[in-house]
Amino acid sequence: MSDTINADPAELAKFSALAHRWWDPESEFRPLHQINPLRLEWINGLSPLSGKRILDVGCGGGILADSMARKGAQVTGIDLATKALRVAQLHALEAQTGNIEYREISVEKLAEQQPGSFDTVTCMEMLEHVPDPASVVHACSQLVKPGGWVFFSTINRNAKAFMLAIVGAEYLLNMLPRGTHEYAKMIKPSELASSCRSANLNIQATRGLEYNPVTKRYWLSADTSVNYLVATQRIA
Repeated sequence: MSDTINADPAELAKFSALAHRWWDPESEFRPLHQINPLRLEWINGLSPLSGKRILDVGCGGGILADSMARKGAQVTGIDLATKALRVAQLHALEAQTGNIEYREISVEKLAEQQPGSFDTVTCMEMLEHVPDPASVVHACSQLVKPGGWVFFSTINRNAKAFMLAIVGAEYLLNMLPRGTHEYAKMIKPSELASSCRSANLNIQATRGLEYNPVTKRYWLSADTSVNYLVATQRIA
């Protein structure tokens, strides 16, 4: 495997600059705090977390990783944004969250070190921020045990997604910092499905994530035209 790290320095700098605000529920990360209960319960409903060894890829400040640990999982969170990881570690100490560790390492490198080591792998809101998302999918598959679950979430690439996820969320509603997402890096479900098949992952379920700007409420649905989640299982 190449020693080239599958990460965009500009993306890492972007999230590092905001790291100190990660656990402020009224900050730029408010959407992550709001959707976390939805994605957590969806994951736990398909693959119960208690007592399992879980890897959270691209964990950032640890919002999902922390909540999975509180469900009784033994969680490892990895990221390449140093400042975000420090925030995650500090929060775990302050909140006295047990069963959790954070490492600054790429998913590809960890796959070389610990193949087949995890019961479940999550990779949420990350694929659209890396140069080679298929490489991340493949590494996630390598890291999970045969028959284990791998969960992804990302953003579709179409006109509707551009209008809602970029123009609406970043420029009109100011829900996210401008420049958070790039249209060219968004991923169609068919593209993610192809990467999953190539990585020996069978898709078991998909859900869309929708938002009402009037009620400010998120919910899961069958509409995957903008934000969507994918649940897969490693072929045994």
